[in-house]
Amino acid sequence: MRISFEIFPSKDGIVTEPLANALEAIAGLRPEFVSVTYGAGGSTQDRTIAALKHLVGSTSIPAAGHLTCVGRPRHDVDDVARQYTEAGVQRIVALRGDPATGPGTPYVAHPEGYRTGSAMVAGIKRICDLPISVSAYPEKHPESPSFDADLDALAAKIDAGADEALTQFFFDNSQYLRYLERVRARGITVPIVAGIMPIHDFTQISNFAGRCGATIPARLARRFEGLENDESTARLVGANVAAEQVLGLVDAGVTDFHFYTLNRPDLAYSLCRLLDIHPQPVVTS
Repeated sequence: MRISFEIFPSKDGIVTEPLANALEAIAGLRPEFVSVTYGAGGSTQDRTIAALKHLVGSTSIPAAGHLTCVGRPRHDVDDVARQYTEAGVQRIVALRGDPATGPGTPYVAHPEGYRTGSAMVAGIKRICDLPISVSAYPEKHPESPSFDADLDALAAKIDAGADEALTQFFFDNSQYLRYLERVRARGITVPIVAGIMPIHDFTQISNFAGRCGATIPARLARRFEGLENDESTARLVGANVAAEQVLGLVDAGVTDFHFYTLNRPDLAYSLCRLLDIHPQPVVTS
């Protein structure tokens, strides 16, 4: 079983005590890595690097830095990749990224920038010899005209040197399993890691899903009806939904999971226990 987690940097760049404690618990699960997000157009660059340095310097968790190319010249992107290497980051999550105005805005490459995600992957590979994760979309990228075009884009990123793909989060396991069949039929053999978003707040997640092109099935939405003002029950329902999803994927033979924690790793930690992943003593230097 391979697991990894995503967090985002705080507004002041400081890793809060609750998050630090959660990361300490996660460290015992021996994840492949914890990734730190990178704001639109590099808007969180300093905070992202600060959080990565915390992971490298204060935990035993392999750190992965997100890196986007939207709105930036190549030399800026390359410089961040070098900073990651110097900071001890062990993986890069390379994403084309959305414009600062948000998803749905047409993507326009910077005149001096990488035009595609695959071009960025190739550029990073010329600079540093780190493993690279890229994105994949079980419901296809919102801008892709077809699944075939979407798979072409994924194949180009793999051919450029990416080592694995992390999927956009999904709530219908059949979408991921069908997508995996399409990917393998296309001849793509790298791991396609299932992206899991535990539902801590249904309104927040549903809004987020709408912006990302991820579908929330009606049967799932009905479970949260009438719970807008009942946070404790909503969290219990969310935990049950996530448990059903993860265990269903395990039953289907899935072994690789990437958890989008929204800086609330506690539920993702509980899901790992359901996967029979138990904490181990963390050896620190």
